[in-house]
Amino acid sequence: MKILFLFAMMTASTALAQSPVKVIKQSQPEKALILEVLVPATTSEVWRAFSTSEGLSTWLTPNAVVDLQTGGEWTAHYPGGKTGGGNILTFIREKEMVLAAIAPEQFPTVRRERTTVKFQLVDEGKSTLVRLTQTGWKPGEEWDRAYDYLAKGNAELLEALRRRFIEGPIDWVKEWGISK
Repeated sequence: MKILFLFAMMTASTALAQSPVKVIKQSQPEKALILEVLVPATTSEVWRAFSTSEGLSTWLTPNAVVDLQTGGEWTAHYPGGKTGGGNILTFIREKEMVLAAIAPEQFPTVRRERTTVKFQLVDEGKSTLVRLTQTGWKPGEEWDRAYDYLAKGNAELLEALRRRFIEGPIDWVKEWGISK
């Protein structure tokens, strides 16, 4: 039994070590999700991918919308009519963007009450460290489920951004069988 447990732990550690996205579930001093990924692109290139509809559509969803102003929309439109993203609270060009984020539909309370997501871009020369910090978590079972779900979902989001700069813009016909 101990051997199986040890093998399972080693396998899980290896899988986590292979992911390019670092995920931290912080409980103190404030509950937060903190995720980081190194993107092989300049800060200017990554900023364009975040701050324009055209750029966001190359890695997050086709027909994504970015209205780069305080209160502006930062929205991903998924197949089947679902949306994700939020509204822009603040931004500093090529440095950070803060959103009042909407959770997926299966978390109606969290979606309505929102969390705060801060994307920070840190210049690493020819690469950019992208840090996502999500705060505003409240107590409760739905909030806990959303926290766990978004730890995985936000890791996938950052991996898609990284992939965009490794493989080029995502071909939505190949990816989802739909056109822009």
